[in-house]
Amino acid sequence: MSIRVVVAGAGGRMGKTLVKMIAGSRDLVLGGALEHAGHPDLGADAGTLAGVKPLGVTLTEDALPVIANADAIIDFTTPKVSVELAGLAAQARIVDVIGTTGCSADDDAKIRAAARHAVIVKSGNMSLGVNMLAALVKKTAKALPGFDIEIVEMHHRMKVDAPSGTALLLGQAAAAGSNVSLEEKAVRARDGHTGARERGTIGFAALRGGTVVGEHDVIFAGDNERIVFKHVAEDRSIFATGALAAARWGHGKKPGLYTMADVLGLSD
Repeated sequence: MSIRVVVAGAGGRMGKTLVKMIAGSRDLVLGGALEHAGHPDLGADAGTLAGVKPLGVTLTEDALPVIANADAIIDFTTPKVSVELAGLAAQARIVDVIGTTGCSADDDAKIRAAARHAVIVKSGNMSLGVNMLAALVKKTAKALPGFDIEIVEMHHRMKVDAPSGTALLLGQAAAAGSNVSLEEKAVRARDGHTGARERGTIGFAALRGGTVVGEHDVIFAGDNERIVFKHVAEDRSIFATGALAAARWGHGKKPGLYTMADVLGLSD
């Protein structure tokens, strides 16, 4: 039996990638394609827009009837939209895969509430490789408590949030391994005479430029030695691959808020 998947933001780069991959899948079917009101491609065939054959699914702004007939929704949009779609997913009791970054604490609280009735998989990065890296970062932070931790990320010039969702995901992994709160230990900017580095903090540096898809370095700096973990995203399709894996994994699961670590079987 095929899993009917709705793609939110189907007219964007990630949305088109998802539609293309769903069209080429044996176990997934495009169940809907959502876009915001006023989008120039509303009414167009999602398959044609994605560069594949027409799929008979047109872009629409009316999310409720589309989600009501779906098994899963994949959402790489904005925090406001993600909260709204999570509520609709909860009503429909379907899988909701959220790759949106920049969510506030209030947004996350609303998504957690929706997870009482929907299977929600939320991650700052859907890449399978990044989530494996996060597991390694957590283990390293636990094994090397005396090492300073710095996270450096670079993305394309159009990215609007910083640090990236991926950097924060890696920071949370480092904090969990160190048994500290990231909110209390994160240092997001340094300028001027800052004084010596405070022990136990987790530093972030955000670079922006060009068309960089995403690069992340996690540096463990000890006395006279360093360990550097690096992940380079070369194509956005890696995020779509992970999101589709999450949709498959979540199908038939009990409602709850999950992460890609759960999908990969890496949860403690």
